[in-house]
Amino acid sequence: MADAPVWTDDVYRILREWDVTQFSYVPDAGHTVVINRSLEDPEVHSVPLTTEEEGVAMLAGAHLGGARGVVLMQSSGVGNCVNMFSFVKNGQFPMLLLISMRGDFGEGNPWQMPMGQACQTILEACGFICMRIEQADDVAPSLQAACTMVYQSGQAVAVLLTQRLLG
Repeated sequence: MADAPVWTDDVYRILREWDVTQFSYVPDAGHTVVINRSLEDPEVHSVPLTTEEEGVAMLAGAHLGGARGVVLMQSSGVGNCVNMFSFVKNGQFPMLLLISMRGDFGEGNPWQMPMGQACQTILEACGFICMRIEQADDVAPSLQAACTMVYQSGQAVAVLLTQRLLG
């Protein structure tokens, strides 16, 4: 983690400043630093998922229990969640997704292209506000804005961490 980009520190710091105590994730290289920090932090619950839609239920449960959470997933996992997203919209649950994007800028794996290209459209169709981040300087202000929208306004927000940002 010594070589981790500085913006990854901002992500964890901001989430903790917003009292996020539940980190649900499917292991992914784009989220390694945040996942590891959550695993090392004794004040949070870090929950590995077997499939991404479990994270939607975890966040609904966290909200009902008075806690705040985030789901960390890759764009390919969005397709697994579509049916559960109706739960978010109909239950009016605040929801924060941090999505490492595949299938965009410079993608070399053809299997990642379809979902990567459809991800934002699908999320928007399911009622999510999408915030696309392409540069490190945009991470902190965008995540602050997303947290305000989720934890104060009760919205469903997906923060898309693009390949230009992730490298």
